[in-house]
Amino acid sequence: MKYLAKLAYKNLYRQKLRTAVSIAAIVFSVAVVVFARGLISGFIGSIYSDYIYYDSGHIRIVKQEYLKKERLLSLAYPVDGFEGEGISSMVARLEELEGINMALPRLKFGAVVSTDDELIKMMGWGVDPEKEKEFTDIDELLVEGRFPRRGMKEIVLGSELLAKLDKGVGEKVTVLYTTSFNSFQATTFKIVGRIESGLKLLNETVFMVPLDVAQKALYMPDQATELLLVTPDLNRAGEYLPGIRKVFERQGGLNNYAIRAWDDSSGMIRLMKMAENIYNVIYVFLVVLASFVVINSMIMIVKERTREIGMMSALGLGKRQILQLFVLEGGVMGVVGSFIGALLGGLITRVVAVTGIDYTKALEGMGEDILMRPVIYPVFSFDNMIFAFVLGVVVTSLACLIPARRAARLKPTEALREI
Repeated sequence: MKYLAKLAYKNLYRQKLRTAVSIAAIVFSVAVVVFARGLISGFIGSIYSDYIYYDSGHIRIVKQEYLKKERLLSLAYPVDGFEGEGISSMVARLEELEGINMALPRLKFGAVVSTDDELIKMMGWGVDPEKEKEFTDIDELLVEGRFPRRGMKEIVLGSELLAKLDKGVGEKVTVLYTTSFNSFQATTFKIVGRIESGLKLLNETVFMVPLDVAQKALYMPDQATELLLVTPDLNRAGEYLPGIRKVFERQGGLNNYAIRAWDDSSGMIRLMKMAENIYNVIYVFLVVLASFVVINSMIMIVKERTREIGMMSALGLGKRQILQLFVLEGGVMGVVGSFIGALLGGLITRVVAVTGIDYTKALEGMGEDILMRPVIYPVFSFDNMIFAFVLGVVVTSLACLIPARRAARLKPTEALREI
């Protein structure tokens, strides 16, 4: 094997330009895989986080009928506890379960604010201030002021929404909404905070008030429209569903409530899960394309060295050794190219991970119900570099089997007659 390795190195060195071109193709494809994988990881990871924070939690609990009228922000089907005993007792019982770190109630409702020119449509969220800050990144998005406090008629809004209302932190705003009895009512809130977010939902549509204040204003005591559960590991959220369903079954509420894990609660999440599998196929395809350059080079090498192969066979070099020789040549190109490509791709990803890629113009037509941030930050990961390196080496080595087998099958007498 040592002799074959030396011979493979010597053969590669004989055709420097061809070897360099083959290695360059591998470098490019592996670097693209590292960067693309980091970019997609950042993109999909950001979407997962935002949907978990502001839509589904790790596990989401709503009334079955509420799912049909969710877009209307109906208050007719609240989460009101087991047998209507109130959501507080439901929260307490669920937080006692193993694997449930937090139960987070939210009360969502439609609202408008009248300005001199128009009615501004908005969506109100009644939230538990402390739990909301603990679970989401909402506290990091506050660029001015603070978050509302329990029991206080205080409100926090997004920057764009404040601009539409021509209001600022410290001022007051009167919000008109429909109560659970379908009656119109208005409440004046003090603006105590301003949110700056890349999400249209938070920036242009949603305002947040304390949950207890919203419950009182909407005549929904100890009720919410949804209950989000937080587990220690979002990837294992589905494992806790049977235990949760048993609690609801014992309390006679299993048929009334829809209980879903985060990866089954949104069509967008399911689409992203499917996209991850598709991207894995694309990564392999990229390296396979580069391997065609290597295969072409190896076929040319076999053609040019036909007489040399015949001579080696006549001197006692077996078919298996000839096969190993050409696989070694391709493998060396694969290792060198994949190593350089992984380093180059990692370096590019590390740089872009700081600056991000701005897709603001591309997302201008997106609705606020699509939780997608305009700036995507690729994820730098050694795992991605190792994945791309191994993928490049394996695919290139396998691709070299095609010309290597052709060389091994040459008969000495026929090979020596080649000119």
